[in-house]
Amino acid sequence: MDEEPPAAGTGAAGGASDSAKPSSDLKEPEESLMQTPQGNPLVLPHTLPELLSKDTVQVELIPEKKGLFLKHVEYEVSSKRFRCSVYRRYNDFVVFHEMLLQKFPYRMVPALPPKRMLGADREFIETRRRALKRFINLVARHPPFSEDVLLKLFLSFSGSDVQNKLRELVQGVGDEFMTCKLSTQAKDFLPADIQVQFAASRELIRNIYNSFYKLRDRTERIASRAVDNASDLLLFGKELSALGSDTTPLPSWASLNNSAWGNLKQALKGLSVEFALLADKAVQQGKQEENDVVEKLNLFLDLLQSYKVSPAFSLPVCE
Repeated sequence: MDEEPPAAGTGAAGGASDSAKPSSDLKEPEESLMQTPQGNPLVLPHTLPELLSKDTVQVELIPEKKGLFLKHVEYEVSSKRFRCSVYRRYNDFVVFHEMLLQKFPYRMVPALPPKRMLGADREFIETRRRALKRFINLVARHPPFSEDVLLKLFLSFSGSDVQNKLRELVQGVGDEFMTCKLSTQAKDFLPADIQVQFAASRELIRNIYNSFYKLRDRTERIASRAVDNASDLLLFGKELSALGSDTTPLPSWASLNNSAWGNLKQALKGLSVEFALLADKAVQQGKQEENDVVEKLNLFLDLLQSYKVSPAFSLPVCE
């Protein structure tokens, strides 16, 4: 799943424990998680269903905003695996992301959504919430990340200084490649044409990303049209209902057709109910397309983006 650098080195290894947890379950293991696997280390020993079942994390917006002068957005992050919920701000995600990059510099770390300083509207906040949810689920299902103490602390620590606790866990540890058994043998596992394979992989990922970006864009338009269609159906039904509820008395010359006009108004009111049902179904269709199809395409784009920006695809191979 990830690429490793071609050269190896040794560094100081050590672990920082989390003082907020009385037990030792948040201590850094004596040896790095990246050990010499059995068989080919370049082959991922997990199936997709196994990775998806590692955890499901929900990220929900907390309605109230805290802060005296500057208001900020807070999220409730709930982990199915750890059976707990914690409150996190965007800056907490930023520090968590930085620590992942520091400890796992050659892994495919997903990117974070951008931060808007001022004037964040509801649409931006909701878009960022969805992106944070995709980010944390990708991390929680990543083989090495999912077993690392950084993730456990981020998803379970309920103290107010989570950023400092995250930094303490990484301080003095060094990146995983410097302290693992595989580092001294890494070059032996690289094929002779590694640069050619990297170039082909970069081109393939670029093409796939561009295609899925276009698919996501079209799907967003389809979902948007479904919502617009629902609005038009609802307005159409309201006009029919207004006609059917009209109480203006008929003039004397039209009184002979009074029963016909009454029957027509009754039919219009009935038809307006059908249009309201159609509008509701159109809204549901748009939401389903947005929540299911668009979000899954965004998740795949986030994953592809982490490959595109990974330093592993631009490292020179030492002879």
